[in-house]
Amino acid sequence: MAAGTKASELRELSDEELLVKLREAKEELFKLRFQAATGQLENNGRLKAVRKDIARIYTLMRERELGIETVESA
Repeated sequence: MAAGTKASELRELSDEELLVKLREAKEELFKLRFQAATGQLENNGRLKAVRKDIARIYTLMRERELGIETVESA
């Protein structure tokens, strides 16, 4: 996943693709936490970016569940 995936990019994905992105992000977060614990992590900002990506995906999934449509400002 790219550093800081935009919500507009995620909105274009289907539900199945969002689940795949979520699974990939959680796996990456696990690996980053493991690296941080062993002192091998070089980019600490990546942890924050991956956590935010996971939150964005959960937010979009919840919006779809509730039928909320948001309008992107141009």
